[in-house]
Amino acid sequence: MTWNELAQQKYVLLTTYKKDGTPVGAPVWVAPDGDRLVVWTNPKTWKVKRLRRNAAVTVQACDARGRTSGSPVSAGTARILDADGTERVRDLIAHKYGVIGTVLIRGHKLIFGKDRSVGLAITAEPAGE
Repeated sequence: MTWNELAQQKYVLLTTYKKDGTPVGAPVWVAPDGDRLVVWTNPKTWKVKRLRRNAAVTVQACDARGRTSGSPVSAGTARILDADGTERVRDLIAHKYGVIGTVLIRGHKLIFGKDRSVGLAITAEPAGE
């Protein structure tokens, strides 16, 4: 599955790595942003804490429960975005997921504030690495 095809999936399993190298996957909403994928999440989640230490990730198509059904795995690198980048991610996710995305993101921002979410940008690892 190409990076662009992954961006079109409803859910993607984002796998980050513990200190000991154990992979931990979480299903997330994802949207395309040029040549990268973007994700919106709570900055206090374990996946964000793991990314602060190790930016290596894998992504693959999945369902809402994280079941992958043998879909191909793509390696990448994730970066935690600043406030402006996070706002862009909110807009991209809201646009892709329509009314439900807009209500969820805007409601979360209204109730909890801007600091309770963060955007992640995932870039594909170059072929052959």
